[in-house]
Amino acid sequence: MGVAIRTAGDDDRELIVRLLDEAFQDDPVSGWVFPEREYRRTTHHRLMAAFTDVVLADGRVDITEDGSACALWMSVPAEEDPGDAGAEDGPEEDGFAQTREEVDPDNERVELIGRLTADIHPSGRAHEYLWMIGVLPGRQGEGLGTALIGSVLERCDREGRAAYLEASNERSRLLYERLGFEAAGEPLALPEGPLMWPMWREPRSTPTGSPALPEA
Repeated sequence: MGVAIRTAGDDDRELIVRLLDEAFQDDPVSGWVFPEREYRRTTHHRLMAAFTDVVLADGRVDITEDGSACALWMSVPAEEDPGDAGAEDGPEEDGFAQTREEVDPDNERVELIGRLTADIHPSGRAHEYLWMIGVLPGRQGEGLGTALIGSVLERCDREGRAAYLEASNERSRLLYERLGFEAAGEPLALPEGPLMWPMWREPRSTPTGSPALPEA
């Protein structure tokens, strides 16, 4: 039996935030942003809420009908630099600084994670950006993440559109490789923290001899 997937709306916001909070509590990158476990338990959901609000407003959230997994996608047009969003007001007033102020003002890593991932994000070609995908811990290993990603990749293949993501752990990196993603440059080493792997996927319909990766 296939996995039933629908597009989430504003009414699903709290469900998505709770799902992402639980799914990423023990993720290496979340552990780097919020190193103290107890503090992470009480604060991490604010960052997940900030991400959810951005994607509900400007992107798309796919969610399984039973609410056990979701994927946050942004469509990036050609020539757009993801790091430019909100930057016109100066370095202290841009989107990254605003997120930090809203989530955890004394935690510079809330702001830094956005800046560092934006710096390595490829530009120049239109693509679908998998911002994050979360599966409840008790439901991992059931193929829910593969189903969520696969539904978008099928559309990418039909439309000749590329896809991009950053893997936050070895397990997810191996999954993405099986789905056709390849390394898009060197891993991002978070200061005194874990690695993140930028990964790019050419559409499967692309003729033999894939185009070069866009510039980061």
